[in-house]
Amino acid sequence: MRSPNDESSAGNETEGAGSGIPAAAARPSRRSPRRRALLVAGGTSLVLGAAGLVIPAPFVLESPGPTFNTIGEIGDSPLITIDGEQTYPTAGELALTTVFVSGGPNGAVNMGEVVASWLNPEDAVLPVDFVYPHGTTRGEIQEGNAAAMTSSQESAVAAALDQLDIPFTEELSVAGIMEDAPAEGVLETGDVLLSVDGTEVTGVESLRESLNGTEGSPARIAIRRDGTEQTVEVTPVLGENGTYQMGAYLSIDYTFPFDVAIALENVGGASAGMMFALGIIDKLTPGELTQGRSFAGTGTIDADGQVGPIGGIEQKMVGAADSGAEFFLAPKANCDDVVGNIPEGLEVISVETLDEALTAVETLASGRGADGLARCTDAG
Repeated sequence: MRSPNDESSAGNETEGAGSGIPAAAARPSRRSPRRRALLVAGGTSLVLGAAGLVIPAPFVLESPGPTFNTIGEIGDSPLITIDGEQTYPTAGELALTTVFVSGGPNGAVNMGEVVASWLNPEDAVLPVDFVYPHGTTRGEIQEGNAAAMTSSQESAVAAALDQLDIPFTEELSVAGIMEDAPAEGVLETGDVLLSVDGTEVTGVESLRESLNGTEGSPARIAIRRDGTEQTVEVTPVLGENGTYQMGAYLSIDYTFPFDVAIALENVGGASAGMMFALGIIDKLTPGELTQGRSFAGTGTIDADGQVGPIGGIEQKMVGAADSGAEFFLAPKANCDDVVGNIPEGLEVISVETLDEALTAVETLASGRGADGLARCTDAG
């Protein structure tokens, strides 16, 4: 391809032929206004394009993160340590999965990084406002993730002990009151719930059952406020989920019969709850739950063993496959995101409860295959 100077020189040679004047002197070389405009526009586009690659972009990028074996070690220390109760040797992997998140309050990303993630089928690109409320700070994210991780660990211990029929106690206290709720003006933040119409409150489930038993009639709630016991009256209302509620946010304080410590830094959120619970069960029971096989998974968990949905499951499945996992336990509520995105060689099982997850691990570890176990193609 010729440059503009090449084209201009050719024209000059033609017009100067036979005149006795050197071609270069026949007419001064010049570019047309249209050509100059094109050059300026092209140069401007290149500058703007280059600038666009480094200008911060309003997106959040998610990519596969590392896995951590809950029955293995972090550095030289066990990820899960249990003191005050007999534990048993473990083998294989019950790995929790993670997602790298960048962009938004976590630190700006540029369009070059966004384009690279768009072109990478393992990554997800999401608008910032889709992920974080406007005005959220990095400190707020870190604080929220740390709180969610602590809560998930406590719920995992409670769920594991409940699965093993090991008794523990729960104390429910009021963490906040919803506006215009039945509890407004009656209960106060810090109140400890003791009983409902004479039935002791031993946990969230017992409270739920007692409130449903009122069928909307006034309930006498025994509480402990500032160290003094007293009784108040609240009339529960039927919520959108079909259960009767007081409109109070609750905090749960567990008392376990032994200490369970989970050593995992720089990982936040509640999505590791189910895998923590499985790791605790494996350590507290004789025999090797995995039989040396490699499992990974994700999902929140509550004290009753209910497994809940999480974000970034596509990236977590990729991370699990990259780490060599054979099987992946996924929350049933995430099945729509699982179907069509399962990495080659990874077998995904759908679970709704800790009991189902435990059954799946025992079944697959024994070599009996996945027949009878739910898959996302079956469940969702």
